[in-house]
Amino acid sequence: MSITTRFAPSPTGYLHVGGARTALYSWLYAKSKGGDFVLRIEDTDIERSTQSAIDAILEGMAWLGLSHDKGPYYQTKRFDRYKELIQQLLDEGKAYKCFMSSAELDAIREKQMAAGEKPRYPGTWRDRTDHPADQPFAIRFKNPLAGSVTIKDHIRGDIVISNQELDDLIIQRSDGTPTYNFCVVVDDWDMGITHVVRGEDHINNTPRQINILQALGAPIPEYAHVSMILGDDGKKLSKRHGAVSVMQYRDDGYLPQALLNYLVRLGWSHGDQEIFSVDEMIELFDLDAIGQSASAFNTDKLIWLNQHYIKSLPSSDVAEHAKWHFDQLDIDINNGPSLASVIEIQADRVKTLKELAEISVYFYQEYDEFDAKAAKKHLRPVAKDALLLVKEKLSGLSTWDPESIQEAINSTAEELDVGMGKVGMPLRVAVTGSGNSPSLDVTLNLLNQQQVAQRIDKALIYIANRENS
Repeated sequence: MSITTRFAPSPTGYLHVGGARTALYSWLYAKSKGGDFVLRIEDTDIERSTQSAIDAILEGMAWLGLSHDKGPYYQTKRFDRYKELIQQLLDEGKAYKCFMSSAELDAIREKQMAAGEKPRYPGTWRDRTDHPADQPFAIRFKNPLAGSVTIKDHIRGDIVISNQELDDLIIQRSDGTPTYNFCVVVDDWDMGITHVVRGEDHINNTPRQINILQALGAPIPEYAHVSMILGDDGKKLSKRHGAVSVMQYRDDGYLPQALLNYLVRLGWSHGDQEIFSVDEMIELFDLDAIGQSASAFNTDKLIWLNQHYIKSLPSSDVAEHAKWHFDQLDIDINNGPSLASVIEIQADRVKTLKELAEISVYFYQEYDEFDAKAAKKHLRPVAKDALLLVKEKLSGLSTWDPESIQEAINSTAEELDVGMGKVGMPLRVAVTGSGNSPSLDVTLNLLNQQQVAQRIDKALIYIANRENS
């Protein structure tokens, strides 16, 4: 059997973490079986669906690298197909027109709840033929009155629901638009979906959808209902726990590889392994290995993974994602060393790409002023001789490489008979504007001789002004 899975978000907001995990699981299962992954935009809620939300979903999927094989499909472009099948169910006596008003239905439900009963439509118009003329009506599906529905779930095992628990749901509103539960059924059938991976909040919809599929003579897909993600306080993940939008993680400086690795482990495992490349995920992923328990989001674990990937991925791969953060700072990375070479020396020093960009600005543009604390401590009159001599030695180098640079610094310290810190720290502040940087040999190597000399001169002017103040 050819496997086809789908991710079917509603475009009423951004792509959130829970949706991204569902998409990842669905994508991985299709890829692991050599199947197809379908992207479907479920935009039947016309009032709440927006183009900006659609764009946010597509952007999030693209950033994560979860490419679709088919789609994106839009439910609002398939209304003729839905109406065709709704008419078919009417003609076959498997659906009916319901003329009950919202006010009538609300009154019935209030009485049911007051009596301690589950609120439900009582089937008033199920078998009636005395249809009033020129009155609005909805169309309801005739749910079976007896028997039960068995959901074969990869995560939870068999879930059995009695048909007596289900009422006749509306499949077309009085304004003529089809409803979510019906559209989903038709889409899954028409798109050949074999496996539906979605959140546990859809379990109540599944038996209704199975009954409609059976009424249409359509095959029943297999299901996997994934548990929710909780915050570290045990409550449902929300904005109070930090970022919940996938693109907010991009903005905060996380690599998509780190977020994918983190999300795949929120419910799925393969032994004690923690680090998974995407290829390993595809090779090892299995729906039956997803746990039933809710997973707690742990930002510290995500940060640890992000640091791992910043350090272990090829620097050119990291650079592709880091460039966005330099762009946000209005830094032109063409005005300096290759971004990959900067990442190679900065990777061990940062937790996020945002942090990496912020501490690497001096490679691409002149700093406006020295860090006050570092300058006060290291750009003192006593540092003048060391800066003058090291500038002379660095400017005279015929070969500009880490070894030659380090030798110039070492010989300055020897000639002045001072410790390395008396040369290195003033030089570091002079060249970078602060007291923190990778080792000076590799840092200066990514700048050019003229830049280094000019920045030392800037530090000497600072010292002179300090002496005269």
